[in-house]
Amino acid sequence: MRPASLIVIHEEHQALAAMLRSLSLLLAQSRREGRMPNFEVLRAMLFYIDEFPERLHHTKESQLLFPRLRERCPELGPVLDALDADHAQGEQAIRRLEHALLAFEMMGEPRRAEFEAAAERYIDFYLSHMGTEENTVLPAAEQHLRPEDWAELDAAFLSHRDPLTGHPPEDVYQPLFSRILNTAPAPIGLGE
Repeated sequence: MRPASLIVIHEEHQALAAMLRSLSLLLAQSRREGRMPNFEVLRAMLFYIDEFPERLHHTKESQLLFPRLRERCPELGPVLDALDADHAQGEQAIRRLEHALLAFEMMGEPRRAEFEAAAERYIDFYLSHMGTEENTVLPAAEQHLRPEDWAELDAAFLSHRDPLTGHPPEDVYQPLFSRILNTAPAPIGLGE
């Protein structure tokens, strides 16, 4: 039976990948239709990325999962170092993207290309990062971690579940997820 924390990590990766792809689709659609994107939903999507994957998901990976893997699979050290470096830079990267979005919203069309290029770089980076975790780190964890490792990891990863994986959001996040679900297009939300 697959450990619960691996299931949670995989579900959170899928939710984030869907969010990132939806962001890209929204930008492409607005460009194709010659109109400004829905800035409210873009802001909500970037805020979600900052709040959940950056602050909760990455913290648990870097503080709990990766140290266990370093113990059990020292040969993964360089891969884990690179992923930890990605996590350390994640908060700055999302802030730069949020700033580029604000510039686009405030300054209009002259800032579109800059924001879209920054968004695509961020999306490509993040999808590649998750691909490394899914294809290298998680299989190694499944193979080499021990039951006592999984007990602690499962408790941590089950403590804060991403609402985009089908779990009810904490009350404070309910308005954010309602906004995203009602305005973002599929596969994330119910909007057009």
